[in-house]
This record gives sequence, structure tokens and C-alpha cells, in this order.
Amino acid sequence: MLDSIQDDPPILICADLQVEYLTPGRRHVIRDGEAATARCLELLALWRSNLWPVMHLKRIAQAAWFNPASRLTDWIAEAKPRPGEMTFEHPLPSAYSSARFVDYMSNIRNVRGVLAGFSLDETILATAVDGFHRSHRYQVVGDAVACRQLSTGDAAAYKHAVVNVIGNFATIHVSAELIRTSGAVAV
Repeated sequence: MLDSIQDDPPILICADLQVEYLTPGRRHVIRDGEAATARCLELLALWRSNLWPVMHLKRIAQAAWFNPASRLTDWIAEAKPRPGEMTFEHPLPSAYSSARFVDYMSNIRNVRGVLAGFSLDETILATAVDGFHRSHRYQVVGDAVACRQLSTGDAAAYKHAVVNVIGNFATIHVSAELIRTSGAVAV
């Protein structure tokens, strides 16, 4: 992960780890939310134990199906940001729809982020593409991301297709690889 002693560790970016996505019957319920959450928590534990930077994204879309005043937009309890961890609310799919996020990322000398969490086909995809066009380097943890449940079609094939598209804009890794190497994977 660190190319030289002067390099900062990559930022773990936990995307939209909110109750909304795990609530059965909701429009954006995540198909494999428990598995992705478990892997995100493993990555969070690794980053926190090494005192590496952690960032949390929170979707606050203004739509009937995603009411920001509802408790459903709250963080998943186990993934709740701790003091000192950055949080950014974003109204549109990309984290770059947050002016604070743009300001923060623009002031980092060498942006390297590890994306994990929910809303693979919205937040993670849009953020990776936006970041690519700003020369920000991201890697996506393929088994620590999840998509909403589709009403028709093969959800696993859909997730695989979205991950393949993201691979054009970011590097794809698996959580075991990051954990085994203590995060020492070049971004």
C-alpha cells in the first residue's frame, strides 16, 4: 500500500452503510447486505487498528423513497463513524455531489481511496467515475460492495457486470487480499 515512507495510507471510504439498505421491503434493499457488511466491518477494523484514515459517505437524497428525516438513513450501528473519522453527506449518487467532499479531496496531495459499502450501482460507480476524471485513484473491494435487489433478472450477474464496468475506472480487489497483506496493496 505504501510505495515509500513518505506516502500516506489510502483512505477507507465506507459508502452508504445505512439502515435503509438492510430493511426488507424497502425499494433499495441490498441483496447480499449482511455479507458485504461483514466484510466492510473487517476492513474498518483493519483501518482503525492501524490508525489509518476512514471516511464515511451518507446518502441524503431528497426523494419520497429515501426520506432523510427517517431513521432509515441512520448508520448501521456497527459501522457508525467514530470521533476523528470523516463524514460526508451527498445528495446525488456520486460523493463528489458534496461540496465538502470535493474540497477535501482536492486538497489531498495524492488521492488514493479504497471504496467499500452499499449502493454499488449508484454511489460507488458514480464516485469511481467522477474520481477517475479528477485523476483520483480508487480501488473497489469487490466482495465488500453490494447492489440493490433487482425486481427481475439475475442479481449476481448484475453485480458482476457493474463491478466489471467499475474496473475501467478503478482497481478491483477482494477483502481477503487487503486483510492478508494488512492493506499493503498498491492503489
